Amino acid sequence: MGSVNKAILVGNLGRDAEMRFTTGGTAVATVSIATTDHFTDRDGQKREDTQWHRIVIWGKTAESIQPYLTKGKQIYVEGKIQTREWTDKEGKQVKTTEIRADRVVLLGGAGGGGGGAERVARPQRDRFASSGATSGGSDISDDMGPVDAPNDDDIPF
Repeated sequence: MGSVNKAILVGNLGRDAEMRFTTGGTAVATVSIATTDHFTDRDGQKREDTQWHRIVIWGKTAESIQPYLTKGKQIYVEGKIQTREWTDKEGKQVKTTEIRADRVVLLGGAGGGGGGAERVARPQRDRFASSGATSGGSDISDDMGPVDAPNDDDIPF
């Protein structure tokens, strides 16, 4: 039997996207999104639990969608969970868990106008390839494709 590594999140951006480039020239955008679960505790009190998720978007997708990734904007993300380790400038071992986005859909929530999907970004791995190591000790060798126009099949609900 095979295995599956897939994360699907809908949440709000906690800050504007941060764009950087690898030494090989590949664009990398990072964002943090908050997902909140509302529940009633044992004492009958209404509670909420907010989790923060680091999202990494690579290549042409990062370049195309980065201007739209602003604080408060609601987004839908599909991707895989990955954990990376590296040694920082002080010699300490650092470990992070993040979602490497395969698909990003801008929704009409806070920080943006309109309802429904506004813009969809998906990789086209077979069309692009890049080489070279990325920053942070992760060796990623594929590039993401351009932003596609949304259609009804791209809406996640």
